[in-house]
Amino acid sequence: HVQLVESGGGSVQAGGSLSLTCVVSGYTYIGGCMGWFRQAPGKAREGVALIYSDGSTRYADSVKGRFTISRDNAKNTLYLQLNSLKTEDTAMYYCKKDGYRGPGTQVTVS
Repeated sequence: HVQLVESGGGSVQAGGSLSLTCVVSGYTYIGGCMGWFRQAPGKAREGVALIYSDGSTRYADSVKGRFTISRDNAKNTLYLQLNSLKTEDTAMYYCKKDGYRGPGTQVTVS
């Protein structure tokens, strides 16, 4: 039974930071590609960041230089560090792997 659970969201002022965590269960080993996406009310889903098994990363242009994705395979955990937050970063943030996603964690920037 695969399960992804995000945490770490919250409300911050513009310019602030948040650290998101996604704990993955149901895998013996969480190698392979994992990522984060977000969706704001009335807006299309947006891919935010990906991390591959070799540690390479890709970011949406809108977050490049401000967000950092990382992983700890030993802990079955994916991370997203959000710095220099902007009001347009307000959205529900989801982690994803192999077609699965978590329930999301809300990030609100005012």
